[in-house]
Amino acid sequence: MDMPKTEAQLAALIKQAHADKTPLRIRGGGTRTDLGRPAQPADVLSTQGLSGITLYDPGALTMIAQAGTSMAEIETALAAENQMLAFEPIDYRGLLGSTGEPSIGGTVATNISGPRRMLVGACRDFVMGVRFVTGEGDIVKSGGRVMKNVTGLDLSKLQCGAYGGLGVLTEVSMKVMPKPQAAMTLVFEGFTVEQGLALLRKALGTPFELAGAAFLPGATSRTCLRIEGLKTQVDYRTKNLTALSSGLSKIVTGGEHDALWKSIRDVVPFHGSNKPVWRLSVKPSAAADIAAALETALGAEAFFDWGGGLIWLQTPDATAEIAQQIRAEIAPHGGYATLIRGSVQQRAALDVFQPQAPRLAKISQQLRDQFDPAGVLNPSLMAA
Repeated sequence: MDMPKTEAQLAALIKQAHADKTPLRIRGGGTRTDLGRPAQPADVLSTQGLSGITLYDPGALTMIAQAGTSMAEIETALAAENQMLAFEPIDYRGLLGSTGEPSIGGTVATNISGPRRMLVGACRDFVMGVRFVTGEGDIVKSGGRVMKNVTGLDLSKLQCGAYGGLGVLTEVSMKVMPKPQAAMTLVFEGFTVEQGLALLRKALGTPFELAGAAFLPGATSRTCLRIEGLKTQVDYRTKNLTALSSGLSKIVTGGEHDALWKSIRDVVPFHGSNKPVWRLSVKPSAAADIAAALETALGAEAFFDWGGGLIWLQTPDATAEIAQQIRAEIAPHGGYATLIRGSVQQRAALDVFQPQAPRLAKISQQLRDQFDPAGVLNPSLMAA
């Protein structure tokens, strides 16, 4: 495994791989290596040697870090200034059974976002600039250090969710946010899926801003409304949102509140199992019907985030027929289905990511041809 210590060293390694047409498997902290199609025979190129926060200006709400910097280091620095990454990135270690430390480069490359995404946006919305190395070994800088300086063609967004296929990130400039002064969660227990999701949609349709909206089925289901902001704002919203239903069971604060949303963020209900897990992005109004149909047809289990717009689905198996059935069920609603947890054999046999329409697939291939003409960066990770 190659672990360069500088951007120039990394660029030289990629330039040589391009010349030799040697496939490279790009690795950050190693916690997401089981996302996507299984690795083909390739040399491993790690960004862990590119580590450290190079600039942090709390007053400007800006942080710049090298791609291999661990999320733990970043979160510790932000916590000291009572700030945070508002998009709340998922930690996949529990779900995938992986080890290591998540890195900022891997987070951006996979565009990972958590429960607060429905309010503040995705990871890509907080990336102000990046430095990366193309598949030919060229160093590219895109964006700026503050929002007002982000001009020109925004290649930063292209790197978000590209899984390293359009370049290897070496540095990331992020917008950070202050932590809320107060936070609490309204928990309504005992609702059916239809009732719980209807309450989430009703709450999201009010002026009383929510920072999280999730439904957790079970023997005693929980419909969770997260409220954040200044204390006076939180008190006002709590009063009005409580009046939406007579089923309020409790108000959760402090450590219990934090643990609840960490559990939702990290998909804890599906930890401790090897069953396949899918991530479905759907219209919230269709979520209950989609989940019910798949539970009946496949024996699947589900829980819901983003007011029903995100379904985490656990199935007994992952076959071509099951994948086709899931995607056929969401197709009328314009949804997307991604296999997040699956065995090597399952991920090799299936389309892990939602198949693209022909025109979009052509554009994607043209981009790859421009940024990585020899196809050496994470080949076959996103498509066979």
